[in-house]
Amino acid sequence: MNKLIFTWDDDKNISNKRKHDISFEEAQTVFFDENAIEFDDPDHSINEERFILLGLNQSLKVLVVCHCYRKDDTEIRIITARKATKKEQIVYFRRLS
Repeated sequence: MNKLIFTWDDDKNISNKRKHDISFEEAQTVFFDENAIEFDDPDHSINEERFILLGLNQSLKVLVVCHCYRKDDTEIRIITARKATKKEQIVYFRRLS
């Protein structure tokens, strides 16, 4: 398997940390959750195809990470990340049972 490469806008990372208390460094750990669920995000896929990933980070918090793939899917660009709502957490944990 190829190594995952993550990119993001540094200013957006700072504002995301301020707004949601989640850094993109923390958000990237969700991509290593074997049980993470990926959804298409057609509502935000205007200029590029975007996706939503719902999964656990290294601190065992369920996060929602909006991202896109670049460079023939070898690069993951993180767009935003936040803590999952209670409803989203239920979706994640129900999938495990």
